[in-house]
Amino acid sequence: MKRWITEKFPALFFFTGLLAGAGALVRAARDTASPAFPMPAVMIGVYLCWVLLEARITFRTAGMQDTEDDHGTEIVYGLSRFATVLAALYGPLPDGAPLLATGPLLVLLAGIALRLVSIRTLGAFYSHRVRKDAQHRVATSGPYRLLRHPAYAGMILAHLGLVAYFLNPLSAALLLLLFVPAVVRRISVEEKVMSTVAGYRDFMASRKRLVPFVW
Repeated sequence: MKRWITEKFPALFFFTGLLAGAGALVRAARDTASPAFPMPAVMIGVYLCWVLLEARITFRTAGMQDTEDDHGTEIVYGLSRFATVLAALYGPLPDGAPLLATGPLLVLLAGIALRLVSIRTLGAFYSHRVRKDAQHRVATSGPYRLLRHPAYAGMILAHLGLVAYFLNPLSAALLLLLFVPAVVRRISVEEKVMSTVAGYRDFMASRKRLVPFVW
């Protein structure tokens, strides 16, 4: 049962999340009387486009065998993300002027861009599941010149933008108390695995994890 869950989780999570996002998009698009229209729908649409852009990696991960290296962090990380997004998109819709969405939208786009560039930089070595390839090499180009985990930094940044726009107490609490700690735990597990790769310890010593010059 455990093996079935870990192998099917990426695909199940993808389709469930896509359906939930589509429902939220329809809900926001129907709210034409709101002064904020159409920005809630735009924010959700951008988020769904991002999910689709990562679909290829999601299904490639689904085809991989689970490893002890992951320690179940993929599931915790995925569920915490899902809960945070669901609480944001299905909470009260914003009622301010569309211009107020500019800041959160730019943060969302910046996070997505950072993550996609990071994934592209890693190429075939990138996976949604913590694992070490026999041919693994340390990436030091692109955003990896400055950060050890720019893909996770982009993930957090994008969700900060989304939650900031659809702000409510539950989504904020889930982001700060569940999603971010899940990312930090995953980073800890990943670094233990990667520390055996040649050059990774030097890489760790010269770069911060998520925030340049801070942590």
